[in-house]
Amino acid sequence: MSRSTRRQAIGVATGAAASIALVGTAATSPGAASAAPGKTEAPAPGPAPFDEVFQGRRIQGAPAAADAHAHGQAHAQGHAGHDAVYRVWIDGRELHVMQHGSSGWSSAINHYERFATPLDTARTAVASLKGAHVVPFDHTA
Repeated sequence: MSRSTRRQAIGVATGAAASIALVGTAATSPGAASAAPGKTEAPAPGPAPFDEVFQGRRIQGAPAAADAHAHGQAHAQGHAGHDAVYRVWIDGRELHVMQHGSSGWSSAINHYERFATPLDTARTAVASLKGAHVVPFDHTA
């Protein structure tokens, strides 16, 4: 009869512990089904709309309408043709903003910086513009 080595025993124990941790994490994750069968949870709300004056510039933001293109409004698309989820305007001119998963938001002006909300993104863009106007973003260029 062969005896298992200490290395094999530690490997089995580590594998079992990892399996238990993985099952526990999946059961407590926000996406886990905790509602009664047949009921769906409401989606998490996105960033709140805003309309304010910051450093003498009017900044506005709101969730993008899902049917904006169908109603003849500006074409709201992000990189690679993905639908935009939020739109921001500075003095009536659209500032292209992008959401980067859970890492935050950026704009065409501050593309390499991440901000917690679209409002923070717009405020930083106003500060970076230093009085200049937003140039329209052409996603086809």
